Amino acid sequence: MELNKQYSVAYKGLKNSSFDFDFEVDDALFAAYESRDIKGGKCQVKATMFKSEQQLDFDFVITGEVTCECDRCLEDCQIPIDYEGHLIVRLSEQEGEYDGEVMWLNPAENEVDLTQYIYESIVLSLPYQRVHPEGECNPDMLARFTVAGEAEIEAIESRAAASDPHSIDEGDFNKLAALKALIEKDEE
Repeated sequence: MELNKQYSVAYKGLKNSSFDFDFEVDDALFAAYESRDIKGGKCQVKATMFKSEQQLDFDFVITGEVTCECDRCLEDCQIPIDYEGHLIVRLSEQEGEYDGEVMWLNPAENEVDLTQYIYESIVLSLPYQRVHPEGECNPDMLARFTVAGEAEIEAIESRAAASDPHSIDEGDFNKLAALKALIEKDEE
């Protein structure tokens, strides 16, 4: 993957000190991971690496925005990204599993690939609900959705009880089946 080189840091030969790195994230990263959540985006990654003999400590700041599907109207919307994180890269012959916070790297390696960490950090920084700011959703799409109020639900339940009261007494499943039949009948 060519992206691996774009988001890699060559640490061999560097003295034990602090170093700053800047990366630009674009649509290619999200396409490479075949992201279902993110359609594209542009982010800036600032990484500060503290190199020591046994490990590399990275502090990350990722800012920018990505394009996601709005949970409310299903149109594309821009979601801001503002992430701060820390990654430890342990240099050891014995490799452990990468857990999102600690990465293991053989000391014989010349560089550390940060591609997966950057991608995961952006995905994990997305809010649970991805929606347009209030008033910016597609009004045509919003008009297609209706939310039944309490009075409307009670009316449907009473019609269901009146049309077939015996089936409602047979349990919750039958109540739901009766409601479903009435809703389908109303839609026709």
